[in-house]
Amino acid sequence: MNEVQNGAGSEAISLYNFSEKILEQAVHFHVMKFNGGFFLWVGSAPVLSNLAVSMSSKYDSMPLSTLVMGDPSNTAANSLAQRLAKRTKKQVFVSYSLPMTDSSLSLLVENRIKKELELHPEHF
Repeated sequence: MNEVQNGAGSEAISLYNFSEKILEQAVHFHVMKFNGGFFLWVGSAPVLSNLAVSMSSKYDSMPLSTLVMGDPSNTAANSLAQRLAKRTKKQVFVSYSLPMTDSSLSLLVENRIKKELELHPEHF
């Protein structure tokens, strides 16, 4: 785990990384926190295969969410961004670059993110 801060004051962008072996696969997490939100990349190789964004709306209890780039049939990034936006009340960008072959992997990855949110909320 490491953290890097650039800039000064509340406008600083901070970086935070953590990794875990989940179902015999190394999964890396990269968080870039900025004023009002964060970007989360999840993957096992340095690939940006999709990007989703989600944010709260005063018109609906469920955050708005859209896929900015990537395959629209793969809803993992969109769903995760929406759940994280609801949980954190922040604007959330998510890139989920893991194969969708195992649904239990997705669940374990999301549980690992929730654990990190509880242990280190200052990074999100």
